[in-house]
Amino acid sequence: MAAAGEGVREQIVSDRVAKSSSPLSQGIKFGNLIFLSGQLGRNPETGKLETEYSAQVRRALSNLRHLLEASGSSMEMVLKTTVFVTDITKVGELNQVYREFFSDPVPARSCVEVSALAGGAEVEIELIAACGRKAGAAQ
Repeated sequence: MAAAGEGVREQIVSDRVAKSSSPLSQGIKFGNLIFLSGQLGRNPETGKLETEYSAQVRRALSNLRHLLEASGSSMEMVLKTTVFVTDITKVGELNQVYREFFSDPVPARSCVEVSALAGGAEVEIELIAACGRKAGAAQ
């Protein structure tokens, strides 16, 4: 079997993240990069969305962290996030929670307002990260 750096796509899966009914992978590792599908603020135990906006943001980022950990990486290795929101006026609240998960230098980011998200979610976040862990990163 070829190593990830030799052009093989490896699927990333975590049972700590709610499963999607859509035909997608939770994440793909290719070479030294990790691509994670958009995560909603869905509780993996109940399958339901968190009710408060900040809780949805926190859950989406926690879900992404669990997927990174399943791939052997960490939040410190995130290069780029894309955030989809249904109400751009809540970006201040988003930023407060976002800072709980990222320290300087924070990853590059796009934030786009959309008309609707799956299941009535208010936020969805996807990311691209490098493989591995930053030296001294918490295990």
